[in-house]
Amino acid sequence: MQKILSFLAAMLFCCCSADNEVKAEEPANTAKTLVVYYSYTGNCREIVNTLTSQIEADVLEIQPAEKGLRYEANNYALGTQLLNAIKANPNDVSSYPAIDPVTTSLSDYQNIIIVTPLWWSQMAAIMQSYLFQSASQMAGKHVGMIVSSHSSSISGVVNDAKRLLPNVTWMGDALWINASNHSNRATLIENWLKTLTFAEKNTTMDKIYITIGGQTQSATLVDNEATRELIAALQDASITVTLNDNDFEIWGSLGKSLTTKNEQMTALPGDIVLYNGSNICIFYESNSWSYTRLGHIDGLSENELRTFLKAGESNISVTLSLAKPTGIKGLSPNPSPVREGRIYSLNGVKIENPSKGIYIKNGKKVIL
Repeated sequence: MQKILSFLAAMLFCCCSADNEVKAEEPANTAKTLVVYYSYTGNCREIVNTLTSQIEADVLEIQPAEKGLRYEANNYALGTQLLNAIKANPNDVSSYPAIDPVTTSLSDYQNIIIVTPLWWSQMAAIMQSYLFQSASQMAGKHVGMIVSSHSSSISGVVNDAKRLLPNVTWMGDALWINASNHSNRATLIENWLKTLTFAEKNTTMDKIYITIGGQTQSATLVDNEATRELIAALQDASITVTLNDNDFEIWGSLGKSLTTKNEQMTALPGDIVLYNGSNICIFYESNSWSYTRLGHIDGLSENELRTFLKAGESNISVTLSLAKPTGIKGLSPNPSPVREGRIYSLNGVKIENPSKGIYIKNGKKVIL
């Protein structure tokens, strides 16, 4: 009888312990996270499995288009060849080995963690291919990195990442997991995660709309003092500026000064930056200079950007707004007393009891 009672007590203790177990969770206001990895030997896959047991994240595996290659064979001949091709011409897409098509949209994520192997003191060529292709989509994202190597220092991989992703916000230092501490990766990852500055869910608007020649495109803003000031100005009214072509961008005075946070960067096609505090630049080609990042135009190829931005023209009228223009008509800028104070949706529907959002009041867009 005593053995039975002891057994039941032990079972009850186990059940209660399982029910009461609380897993570590990210802060409730943390934005979505994507883990992107490439694994050749399987070490990075093990790291990703450990990482995703500690945080809530989606996972994307990068795969080479040509399967079964042995990059380490013949004294690392193939792997070295791939890395040398990238090093010889890092700005040419043909320098990078082909990878399988990726359908995951980075627009769904604000935090991205890269997990990559080290190849002979550099980032694995397969991961370099993905980052080169995705750099413009990663602009403004919060990015962290874990590097797996046998024993070599990861400084070369960090340099590769900064070259490939010039317009991201690094959440913290890269984590180095090597052969001697791979078995202790759970503790290493746990401690590393505590040092990262994850982006939070957007509590303010992170989109503006750019209208040129009757065509409108959305742009995603980064979060800094300049963009917060820009949003505050746009809450009063849309801003129309006249920009001119400069061979790789259209640019001109914004009509107001914003707080600068300049950094040396390579602006990519679609990037929007602040120059000298009061000039806005929108790029259709790349250029390296010291700018304050503002954001990136969503979803246009380089050819589409040239057309949208009217590259090569002068006196280009560009309107910035917080709401996508609609076909609503008949709202006079000087409304009659009968319409004074009425509130409409962006589709022109009269709203009696509006909740928080963007509306039209007295002929102007307002935020309530």
